[in-house]
Amino acid sequence: MGRRVKVTIDGKVFSAEEGESLLAVALRNGIDIPHLCYEECLEPYGSCRLCIVEVVEGFKKGITTSCTLGCVDGLKVLTNTPEIEKHRKVLFELYLAQAPNSEKLKKLAEKFGVYSTRFKEKNLKNDPLNGKCVMCGLCVRVCNDVLGVGAINFIGRGYRATVNVPYFEESDVCKGCKACVEVCPVDAIDYSDVGDKRVMISWSNTKVDLIKCSVCGRYFSPLPVFGSVSKKLSEYGVVCDVCPDCRKRLIAKNMTSSGGYNSYA
Repeated sequence: MGRRVKVTIDGKVFSAEEGESLLAVALRNGIDIPHLCYEECLEPYGSCRLCIVEVVEGFKKGITTSCTLGCVDGLKVLTNTPEIEKHRKVLFELYLAQAPNSEKLKKLAEKFGVYSTRFKEKNLKNDPLNGKCVMCGLCVRVCNDVLGVGAINFIGRGYRATVNVPYFEESDVCKGCKACVEVCPVDAIDYSDVGDKRVMISWSNTKVDLIKCSVCGRYFSPLPVFGSVSKKLSEYGVVCDVCPDCRKRLIAKNMTSSGGYNSYA
């Protein structure tokens, strides 16, 4: 635990850990600052710019991204000045043009008073992400930096840039773990479980084998993920080839009959 400092957001004083992201402090205390590229498990890098705040004391004065702003004692910021609202409006309009089909983005923009865009919407012809991607990079970063898989990356430049698997061909390294789906802030990534396969639709229909539950026979987890964790978990007596629903029932049944913990936990 680092040294505690006091920061002021919109006139209210909050306690924070020194160096902690100001955006994290704001969100923890119910202060609604819009953001697209921020994720707790990743280092902040301020690419979406939506989380801008105005520093008035304790740091270099001016407008900066709150996700990359480290807390120091005496830091004071404002989150909704006229200047910030003007910049955010333009940013939201640009994102609405970039991802015109994202309902989640539209709702976020409306929450901050933006209902349309003056900019030309992206041409959706042959767009693998169906006009929903805002190019925040979270899916790429979690796949590369956290999981170390590197199944997806940025492709192309400028207006034609997108995210996908290399050469838009089915990936032989994707684990089908859905980490990219979970971190996407605008629901741009589609997948479907079909029979014994998980189809990562957005990633050029990459197909990943699923493991079958040894109790009910339902396919429930990607085989590559199962293979990487089952050996380790088995050392602790955890049965891995059982789906979550069956595991709950087995735990309840075992604890009822034996009155204690069992290997299906």
